[in-house]
Amino acid sequence: MAKQTFTVGQVLTAAQLTSLQQTSMGGGAASAKTASYTLVAADAGTTISMTSTSATTITVNTGLFAAGDTVFIQNLGSGNCTVTAGTATVSTAGSTILPTNDAGILYFVSTGVAIFYDFIQTGAVSPLTTKGDLYTFSTSDTRLAVGADGTTLVADSSEATGLKWAAPAGGGGMTLLQTVTLSGTSTTTSSFSTAYKSLVLHFFGVTTTINGQITIRVNSNTGNNYGDAFLSDANNTFTINAPASSFRMLDYNVTGTNYSSGKVEFPEYANTSATTKAAIVHQANTAARRTFNIAYITETTAISTLTFLTGSTPTMGGTVLIYGVN
Repeated sequence: MAKQTFTVGQVLTAAQLTSLQQTSMGGGAASAKTASYTLVAADAGTTISMTSTSATTITVNTGLFAAGDTVFIQNLGSGNCTVTAGTATVSTAGSTILPTNDAGILYFVSTGVAIFYDFIQTGAVSPLTTKGDLYTFSTSDTRLAVGADGTTLVADSSEATGLKWAAPAGGGGMTLLQTVTLSGTSTTTSSFSTAYKSLVLHFFGVTTTINGQITIRVNSNTGNNYGDAFLSDANNTFTINAPASSFRMLDYNVTGTNYSSGKVEFPEYANTSATTKAAIVHQANTAARRTFNIAYITETTAISTLTFLTGSTPTMGGTVLIYGVN
């Protein structure tokens, strides 16, 4: 029953009394709306029910309601309904956006100021779209997109949400970025984080089926931009190799399946200003051969792709663990 002024001696009908009772108990017939609507004075003490399939608004203006008046608003439609301040002021601790089957009460503290009590306080549809996203806030609820692998969440007051993803602070530590299984004559891995100071590869149980080498190519760079020099205890020699299209990770000198383990380091692998990047290789294998390589790559972009190669005939196996190091 809409708000009204009674007079002395007025007689109410049974229907009026029933409506008044329903209104006082929070019920009563609703005024159904199928499109955006602006509240009028007669809506005080009633229920407004939105049934639209599209997004709608209910606008609140000043000078229509008295302190203590209420309007119950529910959304039965599939489109979101937003309670919007027109000339009045509308405050809420929840959300003024009502999704399907949400409801709330608009309570006036004065003729031009209202508080909206959102029952469910869920607001609009979640802004999250991707695995790892965070639900956060700037001037309204918003999405903070998931960061790159290995990055950490950092408070930063200069950011709109007060948060950002960043490389871990100094102090060292290794973070496992990928585990790569070698197979065939070529295995490529990519999309690992470039947020660290160095990239370190630990390889173990690595094999080739015949005497030969396994080499590394960076960022699919196939030019003769690689060089290496290695010290070997097989014949106590120091060898400088001519430029090639990859550099050696390990070297076998015995026919048959050989097993090797070792480490490859790429200092400053994410540097985009240097034209030359370094690589350091330590390797030992079952053929009692141990080598120490110093290699270089002419490459101006961050290392984000690695290809492990053998010759045309040998096949390889084993595992390479890729770590980011600070």
